[in-house]
Amino acid sequence: MTIAPAPRTATPTPPQRPLRDTGIDLVRALCVLGVVLLHAIMVGVTVTDAGPLFENASDGSWWITPLSWVLQVMPLFFVIGGFSGLLAHRRLRQRGGTATGFVAGRLHRLLRPAVLTVAVVGLALAVLTVIGVPADLIATAGFRYGQPLWFLGVFVLCQALLPLLAAAHERAPFATIGALAAASVLVDSLRAASGIDGLGFLNLAFVWMTLQQLGFFLADGRIDALGRRTRIVAVSGAAALLAATFVTGVYSPDLIANINPPTAALLLVGIVHTGLLSLHRERIERFSRRPLAAAFTDFVTRRAMSIYLWHMPVLLSMAGLSATFSLITGAALPALGSMDWWAGRPLWLVTALALTAVVALAFTRFETQPAPEATKSGRVLVLGAFLGLIGIVLLLVLGTSVATAVIAVALLAVALRLARRSPEACAPQRSSFAIT
Repeated sequence: MTIAPAPRTATPTPPQRPLRDTGIDLVRALCVLGVVLLHAIMVGVTVTDAGPLFENASDGSWWITPLSWVLQVMPLFFVIGGFSGLLAHRRLRQRGGTATGFVAGRLHRLLRPAVLTVAVVGLALAVLTVIGVPADLIATAGFRYGQPLWFLGVFVLCQALLPLLAAAHERAPFATIGALAAASVLVDSLRAASGIDGLGFLNLAFVWMTLQQLGFFLADGRIDALGRRTRIVAVSGAAALLAATFVTGVYSPDLIANINPPTAALLLVGIVHTGLLSLHRERIERFSRRPLAAAFTDFVTRRAMSIYLWHMPVLLSMAGLSATFSLITGAALPALGSMDWWAGRPLWLVTALALTAVVALAFTRFETQPAPEATKSGRVLVLGAFLGLIGIVLLLVLGTSVATAVIAVALLAVALRLARRSPEACAPQRSSFAIT
């Protein structure tokens, strides 16, 4: 009699981690919301005898300092960018992808929506010129529009260098982040010693790359692996050191002032943000799965780049309409910072968020459509990334005008043409900022 062998018991496999971290996505979506709210409250318009005047409502205001402690989210944004970017790069390598494919995909998802926005803004400035709007008002509007684009340029740079920085992280993680952090402190020291503020703009690279590198540690699980007490001590120590720099006058307590040019104070802010995120990560993850939080996250994640690119044109349009209404009706606009001005802020902010959401919804397809195949030449890709950066820097340095918009659109279009996405990176991802 033949005895049948006992059936093998299947070895249980551990549950796989979800492809997306919904808690991280929620935090990133909240960062996008924070940016829109901050810029919305800073945009001001007054009507003088000489005509409308666009102003920064926070200039000389006491309230911007405490508000900046809440809404200065850029350090956390770059940490999350490093976290998501490193994981995406590693998954691509596991599928046989290359650094060229990774960078090409990033350039397409970051620059493609920008081409449309810059083109529309340039056309709008041309129309305003034709209908006789004062040139100085148009120049101010162009300048205000271009200011937030610094983030796009720096983020493109950080993502383009991510494969190199990831390789350095794998070889010597602490030496790499230490060198970048030391370079940012050195730049601040040279700036303070020489009195040459322009030196501070070197930290557009060093500060934000350091924070991206900190995100690599979060992605590795090194930060979450630390004891809870250790993380609390790190957060408390960074916060205390940051406060000491404020008291001693090393850095301004206004965290918005510390962003132009960026200072090493933002590294301390990033440590505080990252430590708090790590300490509450499980709680954030649970909350992110609630229906309302999930719906908010999904809406912003799919349209993050569109929201970022379009919120400033929306705000400037709102300011222009307010000034036009005042001129037509003779109704005086409240003085910036006055009680009447503050009383109108809730409606202003809600309107800004609603209009930005509507515009972003209309242009979602430019952010989510699959990218074409990429060049296999690293040199061509480097040239494409360089031209894209030049196009953005042009708008930042010279301001957005009809001429600079035309040139920038041409440079961005050429950059996209050079950075064709390869088959190894063809799996579509939903958002320029939703990099996982």
